Formats: sequence, C-alpha cells, structure tokens
Amino acid sequence: MAAPHLRLGVNVDHIATIRNARGGRHPDPVQAAQIAIGAGADGITAHLREDDTRPHAACLVPERREERTTEGGLDVAGQQDTVASVVTRLRGAGICVSLFIAAEPRQIQAAVAIGAPVIEIHTGAWCDAVAENRISAAQAEWQRIRHGAQLARRLGLEVHAGHGLNFTTAEAIAALPEVVELNIGHFLIGEAVSCGLAEAVRGMRVAIDRGRA
Repeated sequence: MAAPHLRLGVNVDHIATIRNARGGRHPDPVQAAQIAIGAGADGITAHLREDDTRPHAACLVPERREERTTEGGLDVAGQQDTVASVVTRLRGAGICVSLFIAAEPRQIQAAVAIGAPVIEIHTGAWCDAVAENRISAAQAEWQRIRHGAQLARRLGLEVHAGHGLNFTTAEAIAALPEVVELNIGHFLIGEAVSCGLAEAVRGMRVAIDRGRA
C-alpha cells in the first residue's frame, strides 16, 4: 500500500539563474519559494553558495562545471571514504544528508555502508527514454528504478527521486510506495512561463497525488 502523502520538493535554482542573467534582485527565489509552498509544495531545494551554512538538509551530487545539469549519479562505491567523511561531517552538524545516486545495487549498498540515511534516485535516464519514445530502454530503466527503491527500503534507507520528471513521469513514480519525496525544478519553472508557478505546482501536486492513490 502506498504511503498516504508523497512530499514534493520544488527546486528554485532556475529562478536564481534568470535573476543572475541581469543582476539585481528580480525575480526573487525567496518569493518563488513562498509561492510554491502556498501551492502545495512540501519543501524547497536550491544550490547553496559557498558562504551559506547550516541548511536543514543537503543532497550530495556529482557536480561538474562543464555540465548544464547533473548528468549522472554520485559514485559512492568508487569513492566510499571521501563521501563517508563528508556525510559524517554534515550529520555531525545536525544536517540531514542524502546521496543522489543511480538505482544500482552497488551504489545503494555503498550508501548504507557509509551511514547515509537517505538516497535520491536519479530518474533522468528513464525520463529521457520516455520522452524519446525508446520503449525498451524506458522499460529497462523503470525496472531498475523500481528494484532499486525496493532494495533501498529493505536496507533501511529513506528513498527520494528526481531529475527530468514531468507531470506524466512524476505520476508514475508516485505509485512506488518506497519513494517518499520527489524533487522537481526545471519542468515546473518551464511550465510557469505559460501558466504561472502556483498553477504549475498545483498541477504537479494533483499528478503525484493521483499516482499515489
């Protein structure tokens, strides 16, 4: 049976990107965050600047400066000691830590081994396959996500998911009872151009609630 409520996190990075294109204070990511919460989001995600400290939660991602977006999951298994030291430091400061990883057993098991309480499954490859109508690839990626979420829950991890989700794919992911949070940004900001941010978030809330039912 699915959990009664699936948390929705809205990423406001793209609001800051638009603001930074010309400088100044408009549009305001804080105002966007308030609108999103008022429309049904449960939380807000954003890249922190290097001088920002003590967020409520931090998700570790493999950021590469040449990438426009995060193209792959964090290789926890391949750099276990390094990631473990960061997780330990953040948790020691009272920050909830999650790891953005592919739904691969070795990465999930490595997350458990270093004491990470939460993972966020990278859904980008599946979303791309769905968008490009590559049916076999989409089915294979879906099974990988589903089995990964099940394994993670069995091992005691809290499971989140995100990257590339739209109304349709988010509704499908919402049907997985192991997943308790979705984080969505680019699609919602794109939708906001035509219908407004509040309406876009409300639409996503309806989609994931429908998938959860």
